[in-house]
Amino acid sequence: MEECILKPVAYYRGPFGSKFGIPRQSSLSAHIHGRVVFEKAYQVPQSLRGLEGFSRIWLIWGFSANKAAKGEWQPTVRPPRLGGNTAMGVWATRSPYRPNPLGLSCVELEGIEKGELLVRGADLMDGTPIYDIKPYIVYADSYPDARSGFATDAPQRRLQVVIPASLPFTEEQRLALTEILALDPRPAYQDKPDKEYAMPFDGADVHFKVQEGVVTVTGYLPLRY
Repeated sequence: MEECILKPVAYYRGPFGSKFGIPRQSSLSAHIHGRVVFEKAYQVPQSLRGLEGFSRIWLIWGFSANKAAKGEWQPTVRPPRLGGNTAMGVWATRSPYRPNPLGLSCVELEGIEKGELLVRGADLMDGTPIYDIKPYIVYADSYPDARSGFATDAPQRRLQVVIPASLPFTEEQRLALTEILALDPRPAYQDKPDKEYAMPFDGADVHFKVQEGVVTVTGYLPLRY
């Protein structure tokens, strides 16, 4: 049997320049906007015919920025959802450390513009390769009564977020940052009140601290390329 060789049909373009800070599931931040930009060979208008009739799509993509992309995988992992303290089988998680480093995300399709897909709520890093795109079909893809193992409820926004008015964020950026930081993007094992974290977001490093349940954005430094 011949092996199936996957190649990207598109790349995702969005505000996250690194893995740090990206929501751990899609649709946790409705104010993250991004684009799916097709490779030249797939910039065929006919291939998008009918897609405008769907409000959500599935993106099948590759974990391109970690060890899994180099073939390293782990049979058990420690999900952040469980505080990073409990080992679960990799097949019971959405960990990137899989034999085949593939991810699956359901995102909102805001529109189609100049052959690009405008999407919202993606949990992807800028430059992530997209291997396939499929429409989300309610009657086939939605099972409200299905069991969800240890992930029964959506993550709680447990932190209060303070973004000083003096920082040059747009209203949409403030909304997105508030949603992201409230979920606590730090590794589960880190809780250092004096530590300042830096999160690449929308072309800048966003600096913040977490003290007594409050995230305070302390600075904004544009990135130089």
